[in-house]
Amino acid sequence: MTLIKRVTPVSLAVLAALSAHQTVAQDNQLERLTVTGSRIVESLDEVPASVTLIDQQTLVENLNVSAELQNLLALAVPGMAASTGSTSNFGQTLRGRNVLVMIDGVPQDTPLRNGGLGIRTLDAASIERIEVVNGATSIWGNGAAGGVINYITKKPGKDKANVTLSQSARTSLVKLEDSLGYRTVLSADGQLEGLGYVVKASQESYGVQRDADGDILGLQYGLSDSEQRDLFIKLNYELDALSRVQLTYNYYDSDQDADYLDVPGNIDLGTKTYAVALADGVRPLGEAQGPNGNHNLMFKYEHDEVFANTALVVDAYQQKIDNVFFWSATLANPEQGFDGGQSAILSEKRGLRSVLTSRLGFDGVDVTLIYGADVLEDVTSQPFLDGRIWVPEMDMGSRGLFLQSKWELGDDWVVKAGARRESIDVEVDDYQTLRLCRNATTCSVPKEVAGGELSYNATTYNLGVRYNADAAFSPFVSYSEGYEVPDLGLLLRTATVDDINRIQSEASVVKNYEVGFSSQLDKLYLNMAVYRSTSELGTGSQLDAATGIYRPVRAPQKIWGYEMTAEYRIDDAWRINAAYGYTEGKDTQNDVYLGGRQISAPKLSTAVRYQPQQALSVSLYWLHVFSRDRFSPNADGLYTGDQGPINAYDVLNLSASYQLGNWQLFGGVENLLNEDYFPARSQAFRYGSGYAVKGLGTTLNIGASYRF
Repeated sequence: MTLIKRVTPVSLAVLAALSAHQTVAQDNQLERLTVTGSRIVESLDEVPASVTLIDQQTLVENLNVSAELQNLLALAVPGMAASTGSTSNFGQTLRGRNVLVMIDGVPQDTPLRNGGLGIRTLDAASIERIEVVNGATSIWGNGAAGGVINYITKKPGKDKANVTLSQSARTSLVKLEDSLGYRTVLSADGQLEGLGYVVKASQESYGVQRDADGDILGLQYGLSDSEQRDLFIKLNYELDALSRVQLTYNYYDSDQDADYLDVPGNIDLGTKTYAVALADGVRPLGEAQGPNGNHNLMFKYEHDEVFANTALVVDAYQQKIDNVFFWSATLANPEQGFDGGQSAILSEKRGLRSVLTSRLGFDGVDVTLIYGADVLEDVTSQPFLDGRIWVPEMDMGSRGLFLQSKWELGDDWVVKAGARRESIDVEVDDYQTLRLCRNATTCSVPKEVAGGELSYNATTYNLGVRYNADAAFSPFVSYSEGYEVPDLGLLLRTATVDDINRIQSEASVVKNYEVGFSSQLDKLYLNMAVYRSTSELGTGSQLDAATGIYRPVRAPQKIWGYEMTAEYRIDDAWRINAAYGYTEGKDTQNDVYLGGRQISAPKLSTAVRYQPQQALSVSLYWLHVFSRDRFSPNADGLYTGDQGPINAYDVLNLSASYQLGNWQLFGGVENLLNEDYFPARSQAFRYGSGYAVKGLGTTLNIGASYRF
């Protein structure tokens, strides 16, 4: 690895011309389709933007190693920050900005109080493929400043009943004690007289998670002794040759109930946070952390020709989220008898999305018009489990109208242009900020704040052009705006003024400029994109030494970077993939670099796949995270906030499977070389000892599936 670390990121990116930007079989036309870029099914060749497709093969290969979607996205998406190594995706941005996570087009995030838990909302076994739109997009509305991650769920098979049972076990290979866990997935799908169905139930129980030294990883956002349960149901019915309905329900639950206690560490002092067993009879503080039963109910109606040359899709959805966070001593208030606290983000959404698609043609020009409306009601709050109100209820009503056009000029040119009008109102009652004490002498001062209504209105635009005359060089250029209301819950709970209308809660328009190309040269597929995005009022953080509270800082931001990906097929058995992403950003008002909450270190991911026959597949995944050091320590030699330096590290994963009749045997090893490292977020964050947790040591996953 030492030779690699001496090579510059640019030269490494050039050498990494071994993987496709679309992580997908190029000769499989079905998997070269996307619905996320424009809200309709279209070929990637028609999209003047960077889109990453993660196909079923890539999903399965990574499931053989780990069911954590954060790890998969970090490997497959060049602009995605490295995995946090925990249940939280706080700090795992896309191109340095927040990303909108969706399931079949339905948003899963809680943008009014962003808890960084949106990626883990669905079990990976329910997903057919993942589509990622890189960069700000107005087509989906608020929350998509960095792009969109859309989980496309599985469809019914053609037979009456396809039933599969999968069982696997997982354990640390560094120290086996108490590390054994298991995963069970039972799925059934098929067609019954016009009714298609998919039913999948999964349960995963983790043992303790150990680092490269064999110590138990710290518990904050941890997986040790946690259990995940997921129930996914999809029913679709053909009403006639032109119309159909679909009902989807997903229940996701995850909780950590570990009889351990964290031993605090400090990266600046060279120590890590790890966990030790509690004494007999001692119970851990607080309740189990994790999603406490999240529900998603979605209904879809489709008509291929509701009137002349026009199709209609209507989605109605309802969602309930209850995400419980870890117990923290910094949320204490000795005056009221609280020696700490534990919060939960509660959110209830009801939404309706309608899309009309009209197709026209004249004089060799094919025109597609995509237009419709989105309506959303979202009530979000963040109370403490002990009854204190940290973030009051925020009642949001959102309405969006959009028009997107696609112009196909002969066989060579694709031009896209569109606009979206966003109107958002948020109501908040009068409330009082909390007195919170980091220690006996450092406490925040409560503030009575008058509530009211906050209104946001904006029109965003996009324009893109792609040239497809030559497969060897297909360039595109695009401009797209995204609209982002800030994390209001964060602003409200740290308010220092007496009226919400005096809080600096303005929304921001993110402007994304991008130039790129795709290229197919015999067995080599290349993609490259260079981008720059600006925002009028981004959100950072700064420590208030008097109160011990990190307060939001609003200032203009500029983020820039580039991505290179490629794929090379040596022969029918061997394929090599890689992707490189570089992102950097600054607070342009103060001319300072942005910290690790937004900007992660550059990274290179590479995969070598060997499939000598249909039944056997072996893959080796390598992730290299580069160094990033943009800040200076304080007078005590310590870093604050998200400004810690990131040192380079490598993680190597092995995945293998073998089909034997109705049986499939599979296995994987995470961190094959037992690299001793802190994940990028752990190195950058100085918000508390809970983040000073090392990465997972060598861990084995092995199992079998039987198809009935």
